[in-house]
Amino acid sequence: MFTPRRACALAVFALAAASMHAASAEVIKIAQIEPMSGPLAAAGQVVSKHMMAVAAVANEQKWAGNNSFEIVPFDNKGSPQESLALLKSAIDQGYRYVAQGIGSGAALALLDAINKHNARNPGKEVVLLNYYALDPDMTNSKCSFWHFRFDANSDMRVEALTTVMAKDPKIKKVYLINQNYAYGQQVRDAAKEYLKRKRPDIQIVGDDLHPIGQVKDFSPYAAKIKASGADTVLTGNWGNDFAFLVKAAKEMGVNVDFYGVQASGAGVATTMGASGVGHVSTSVGWHANNETFSGSKIVEDYKKKYNEDFSSIGPYNMIAMMSEAVKVAKGGDPVKVAMALEGMKVQGLNGELAMRASDHQLQQPLYIIGWVKTNGKDVKYDLESTGYGWKTLQKVDSYVATQPSTCQMKRPSF
Repeated sequence: MFTPRRACALAVFALAAASMHAASAEVIKIAQIEPMSGPLAAAGQVVSKHMMAVAAVANEQKWAGNNSFEIVPFDNKGSPQESLALLKSAIDQGYRYVAQGIGSGAALALLDAINKHNARNPGKEVVLLNYYALDPDMTNSKCSFWHFRFDANSDMRVEALTTVMAKDPKIKKVYLINQNYAYGQQVRDAAKEYLKRKRPDIQIVGDDLHPIGQVKDFSPYAAKIKASGADTVLTGNWGNDFAFLVKAAKEMGVNVDFYGVQASGAGVATTMGASGVGHVSTSVGWHANNETFSGSKIVEDYKKKYNEDFSSIGPYNMIAMMSEAVKVAKGGDPVKVAMALEGMKVQGLNGELAMRASDHQLQQPLYIIGWVKTNGKDVKYDLESTGYGWKTLQKVDSYVATQPSTCQMKRPSF
């Protein structure tokens, strides 16, 4: 019989159930420290919008259960020093997750500061979520329990590129040009080592390092490449440092092929345009014209919302893995989430993603892609309304791109 007492009991039960549900719903706040102004602003703004767009999808589709993500951008102006000041501000405001990817210099500074903060402040730990900073030291000699990389590092990308290059008998003379900071130097060193191992007959006929984001006229470098007799350029340059290089070579009649470690960033398509057609290849974790067009919906929805192209997979990988980790950890506690991320496997837009527990380096397939004119078939999506886009030249399985690690992970004793 339904009595007032029973009605009261049911009401109390419903209230308790609602309270438990509310308690399990947590907003995971992530401070995204990137250049939103200055010479690298275009790259920072693009990845910020990518992350917010993916987080919105994750929240709507409840990837993390009842939990949700909030992404808040902090402008570091491309400076490692400014990044450290912003980190302190974010921690003071209660953030326990920091996301960063544009510039390994800033990433290394943040990693060192977070390691020190966590050692001094047990119970208030911070985790660094790295979706694009590719310096391999971050998952080797400088690896940390508090750092996770959600994209292939530069060694993995150079491994994939040089594997493809080694099979091309037309490549005889290679010119190396890179940005003069930790990442660019790592690319140069890896390129020399891997080419020597795979094709000892290839000559390195040039090796230049230049300031990052400061060279507006690459014609002097194009002249040096032409004079060297190189048939191929291998470079870690990204953003305008890549696009301006290709454009200068085209304008000076330098007939070489370019292999870029990460040449697909914002602004590259517009600046490079037709100059790169048939002459530019690069390595990526995913691209819109992949063999199954996996990710088409997010590509098209993003284009409608921002009138820009969805092209960066790192933020997607990060949110996808973080969502699963938050569910496993039953909330946003940084220590529990970090432990859940170790060894985690999820399905990404390019196949299985696996976070290697030994060094916190994501293992994933890679694509070697070439710059071509769109055709509505295997090259359906262009970039920046240029009429040109990326075509898959070869998909490289995870086991081919993987690299050994020298990481000696020091895990906290909880």
